[in-house]
Amino acid sequence: MSRHPLFKPYLALAAVCLFWGTTYLAIRMALETFPPLALVSIRYTLSGGIMLAYAAARGLYLPRGKDLAVACFSGFFILSIGNGALVFAETLIPSGMAGLIITTSPFWMVGMEALLPGGERLHFPTIGGMAVGLAGASLLFTPHAGSHDVKQHLLQGFLLLQFSIAGWSFGSIYQRRNAGKAHSVIAGAVQQLAAGLILAPFALTIHEHPIHWSARGVLALLYLVFFGSIVGYSAYAYVMDRLPVAIVSIYPYVNAVVAVALGWLFYREPFGSREALAMAVIFAGVTLVKRYSRPAA
Repeated sequence: MSRHPLFKPYLALAAVCLFWGTTYLAIRMALETFPPLALVSIRYTLSGGIMLAYAAARGLYLPRGKDLAVACFSGFFILSIGNGALVFAETLIPSGMAGLIITTSPFWMVGMEALLPGGERLHFPTIGGMAVGLAGASLLFTPHAGSHDVKQHLLQGFLLLQFSIAGWSFGSIYQRRNAGKAHSVIAGAVQQLAAGLILAPFALTIHEHPIHWSARGVLALLYLVFFGSIVGYSAYAYVMDRLPVAIVSIYPYVNAVVAVALGWLFYREPFGSREALAMAVIFAGVTLVKRYSRPAA
């Protein structure tokens, strides 16, 4: 099996599914110590710096010129906007809920592909699947029995996550369409370092809450650096370069299940029949989109 040409890409995809599912919990733990902008900036400056230092020591090819600009540009959208908005969202909503909402990301992937030149146009079955998935997401905002108000922080978190997904989707597709000479993992390291450095001035000048040092928060940050970024994001960059987008986009399914389970286990985050129904409907909508969306030429 290990000799199959797609063995490594599928193994990398499995790593994305597992490790990124755990990062929702790790982000919540790290936020107990670090403010959002500082957390994202420190995480990606460390991970990108470590990876590029290793690549330079090994004499590996590093992006330059146009390739460097593409990696930095896509890194800004994927990580500065994509992951940055996710971190802010987790200050408003539970980590498992964030993982569940992120499962709507294939809708943005398909939509972005349709809007960009050469992408496959949307057709009725795909639009129908997106409508089903969004209906599932709307269930999350249904007031509980005896209540008539939608929780404002949940709506704010949902909108932040849509901003996050949009940035992540555009950056991923842009990087895929403009792949350069450097290995995808090295390009991913450049994306991480660029994202960390771009956010550093904002983290230093915007007055967030001070860092409250704790062993658990620091360990959570280190977990995000090594397993979320160096392993997880490198695996993601690799599979985006080796596998079709439709296959890669299954990772939010597994991430959501892992995030919900860990959120309940460590923080007793609420997950009842309403959330379970919403998850089932969202998954059904994503399945329809994946079933009827043809890959772009």
